[in-house]
Amino acid sequence: MDGTDPPPKADREGSRMALTLLALLAGAVTGVIGAAFRASLEAADRLRNAIISASHGWPGPGFLLVVMGCAAAAFVAAWMVRRFSPQASGSGIPQVETVLRDDFPAAPFVLAPVKFVGGVIAIGSGLALGREGPTVQMGASVAVRIGRAFRLSSEDCRALLAAGAGAGLATAFNAPLAGAAFVLEELVRSFDQRIVIAGLAAAATAIDVMRAFLGDALDFHVAPLSDVTAESRIFFFALGALLGFVGIAYNRAVLRALATAERLPIPIEVRAALIGAAVGAIAWGWPGLVGGGDPLTQSALAGTADLAFLPTIFLVRFALGPVSYATGAPGGLFAPLLTLGAQFGLMFGAACHSVFPWLDAPPVSFALVGMAAFFSATVRAPLTGMILVSEMTGNVSLLPQMLGACALAMLVPKLLGEAPIYDSLREGLLRRARRADAGREG
Repeated sequence: MDGTDPPPKADREGSRMALTLLALLAGAVTGVIGAAFRASLEAADRLRNAIISASHGWPGPGFLLVVMGCAAAAFVAAWMVRRFSPQASGSGIPQVETVLRDDFPAAPFVLAPVKFVGGVIAIGSGLALGREGPTVQMGASVAVRIGRAFRLSSEDCRALLAAGAGAGLATAFNAPLAGAAFVLEELVRSFDQRIVIAGLAAAATAIDVMRAFLGDALDFHVAPLSDVTAESRIFFFALGALLGFVGIAYNRAVLRALATAERLPIPIEVRAALIGAAVGAIAWGWPGLVGGGDPLTQSALAGTADLAFLPTIFLVRFALGPVSYATGAPGGLFAPLLTLGAQFGLMFGAACHSVFPWLDAPPVSFALVGMAAFFSATVRAPLTGMILVSEMTGNVSLLPQMLGACALAMLVPKLLGEAPIYDSLREGLLRRARRADAGREG
C-alpha cells in the first residue's frame, strides 16, 4: 500500500471512537472549569458591589478606594497576561482560530490559569468584558492537551481543540447547542463529521457537569411571548437593518480602541490601570453599569429598564466595551454584545409603540430579537446567535422574527464591505506577529 492510500476502515473507526471518548473527557473537564469560572465571577461581582456599597459611607476616601482598587485589578490582570501568557489577552477566540488554521502553535498550558485568574480579576473589577472568551480558550487549551497526551493525530487534535472551544461557550451561557453551532459556523466554517461528533460530545458532557454544580436555571427569564402578525414583522426587519449599522460602528470602535491603546507610549499595565480607574469611577456612581452586563440584559428582557435613562446607559456601555477590551486583560465580547442588542431592541420597540400604538409586538420582543441581530451584525454567526439567545431565554416563539432581523443585520455590513469582528481581530494578531518576527530578524 503506497503513502496515498487511505487507512483501513477499522483504523478510521477506531480513531473516530477514540476522538469521541476524548471529546467526552475534554467536555467534562471544561465543564468543571467553566462552572468554577462562573461561580468565581459571581462571587467577584458580589464582593465588588459590597465594597462599593460600604464605600459610600465615606464618600471621599471611599471613592478613592474603589477607583484605586479597580485600577490595581486591571493592572494585575494585564501584567499576568504580559508576564506569563501573551496569548491569554482579550477574548481568546481569535487566538483559537489562528491555532485551528495553523497560523499559531497552541499556547503552553500556563494559559489556562492565567486566563482563569486574570479573567476573574478583570471582569470582577467591573471591566465590560464577557465570560465566554476565557471559557472558550480554556476549553480549547484543555482539549488540545488531552489530545496530545493520548497521542492523537494532528487532524484529531484539531477536531478536539474545536470541540473544547465549543464546550467552553456552552458552559459560559448554559447553551449546549449554541456551543456546537459555534464550532461549525465560526471556528472551522465547514461541516466536518469528525468535528461535529466531537463538538456534540464535548458540549454534552460540559453542560451536564456544569449543571451538576450550578443547576440548570435559564440565564435570563422572559415572560411568555407569542408570535406577531405579518403587519408587525416588517418592524423586525427594520430593527435588523439598523443594528447592521450599529454593529459596524461597534466593530470599528473596538478596533479603534485597540489601535489607539497600542500607540500610547506607556506600558500596557499602566494603560490597563488608567482604564480600570475610569471604570471604578463609573462603578462608584452607578454600580449596575459596569461588569459583564447580565443584570442590564435581564432588565431589558423583563421590560423593567428605565426608558428615560436607557439611551444614556446604552451609549456608556457602547463606549465601555471597546475601552475595556483595549486593556488587553482576559475577557470576551459576547456578553457585552448581548446587552447592547437587548437595550437597543427595547428602545426601538418602545419607539415603534409610541408611533404605532396598534403594534401587537411588545417592546420586550424587540429586545430579545435585538440580541440575536446585533450578535449577527458583529460576529456574522447568525445560527449561533439565534440558538444562543433561544437557549439562554428558553423562548423560541420569535425565531421567525429573528431570521428576518438577522438576515438584514448581516446584509448591511456585507454590502458595505465590513469584516466580522473576529476576522479583523485575527488579522491584527497576525500583523503583530509578522512585525515582531521582522523586528527580531532586523
